[in-house]
Amino acid sequence: MSKRRIDDGDQTSPYERSAKRVRPNKVDRLSSLSDELLLRTLSFLRTSDLVVCERLSRRLKLMASDGQIWKAHYYDRFVRPRASRIPGIKSQRDSAGSLFYSSRISRWLNDEKLVQEGALTDWKRQYKLRHNWSRGSAHITETEVAERPSSPPLLVRLHGDIMFIADDQHGLRAFSMKGKCRLLATYPPTSSAGPTVMAVDSGPNAYGEVRLAVGFLDGSFAVYALGKAKAAFSHCYTHPASTMGSLSAVAFSFPYLLTMNQEPRLSLYIFDRDDETEKSSALKAPRLLSSLKSQTAYAPLSLSLRISNEVISASIAFTKPFYGSRWTVGVQELRLSTDGTMLGSRVASAGSGVQSNLQRLAPYQAAASHMLHVLSVPSTRPASLSYNHPYLLTAHPNNTLTLYVVTSTNEDLIISPGTILWGHSSSISVAHVGDRGKAVSISTKGNELRVWELEGRGPSTLRRRPPPEQSSVRVFPSADGAFSKQIPNLDLVEMGKTEEVAKGWITFDEEKVVLLQEKRHGAQAVVVYDFT
Repeated sequence: MSKRRIDDGDQTSPYERSAKRVRPNKVDRLSSLSDELLLRTLSFLRTSDLVVCERLSRRLKLMASDGQIWKAHYYDRFVRPRASRIPGIKSQRDSAGSLFYSSRISRWLNDEKLVQEGALTDWKRQYKLRHNWSRGSAHITETEVAERPSSPPLLVRLHGDIMFIADDQHGLRAFSMKGKCRLLATYPPTSSAGPTVMAVDSGPNAYGEVRLAVGFLDGSFAVYALGKAKAAFSHCYTHPASTMGSLSAVAFSFPYLLTMNQEPRLSLYIFDRDDETEKSSALKAPRLLSSLKSQTAYAPLSLSLRISNEVISASIAFTKPFYGSRWTVGVQELRLSTDGTMLGSRVASAGSGVQSNLQRLAPYQAAASHMLHVLSVPSTRPASLSYNHPYLLTAHPNNTLTLYVVTSTNEDLIISPGTILWGHSSSISVAHVGDRGKAVSISTKGNELRVWELEGRGPSTLRRRPPPEQSSVRVFPSADGAFSKQIPNLDLVEMGKTEEVAKGWITFDEEKVVLLQEKRHGAQAVVVYDFT
């Protein structure tokens, strides 16, 4: 059969090559601009547009990464909205101008260290870090740290890029979290009794070392120092064992150390250093500044140390029964002067201010208000409690958290009624409050990690249930950072079939969240969520 002849007028011939795409005839106006004008132009773009500009040319990549541009975006997105949520900031006289970005007069709150003179801040990196936190995007790694469970349970703390782990099998270990997790230093067990609590010094250190305190089952405690230059532990001091039971909580801000034992007794110590030991890590025996026994403190509990130029506040937050089967929280606070003189001790319970206000109401109004207050108190005993002034957070098996705001002045100590936080879809194992009004919680199975912004929340939202997406952010692996494991001597296939359980230790800083998990066969692993 002869082939059909192609008509000369047929414009849809398959043999005809398609016409080339006509390029738009537009003038490149950006390339002709000076660096100053180009920076000024880029400052009006959104962050997503700046990222696109970085891909166009080397010059635009350099200009779109300018620190001052990202500094302004960082302030407008993360600092100014936070300032507007903090009570009292709006009412200050200079707030009208200081809540808008200016390189000189802006109010930076807790981000003040980023703008201190001499600070070299990568503003684009800081913006990306906070952006990842707000979206719950993190690179997740898992590292096995023990092949079998320890008794007492393994302890984990995070300080900058260093993770500290203490247990009865390996003693004290320090891991570097820069890049892949690697072992920095070890110190063998110094006590036959296992470690029960651990705290890292939260105060400034001018000696290039990180101090930490470890409490043990026999009631003793020890202080160690990790030298950053030599990457080695040194033993500073060991306190004798006590007959009042094991230590259940500890807080450390050198030279002050706050402990709680099973009696339960709260003790505040101070370390003294003289010229002879100034260049040494060794410490003399501490002085006991104050000690008191509590009759109403029930676990879980949390210790807090706040040091100012005039007053030292040592606090214990605890749970206690409330109207039979319900539970509430309380705070006991010790106030001392800097020379160790006792200024006073006071106790407050959640909603204690509500009880005093009921006396001013009519009987029927007081009864109704009292009933609402009782119903707002959790009916289940908290699974965990964390206190970082002014926020006190409890986690419950019924998938909820309860937030309390603590107000401490020279005259009063008040705890607000609880604010219920929804968002978890399963039972919560532990929650931890950090700086900047941020908290992290984890489900019992360890498969649901959530980040909470606590600032701006208060008793007024008690009976209002906000949507989960407005309450918290669930953390997922980032697109470029799939879940990875560092598990020596174990079958990865079998590990994938085992059930993971959160063990109740969670800690975080500005860049990472560290979670302790236990496998069904007993191995313990540290899971790191890296938001950088």
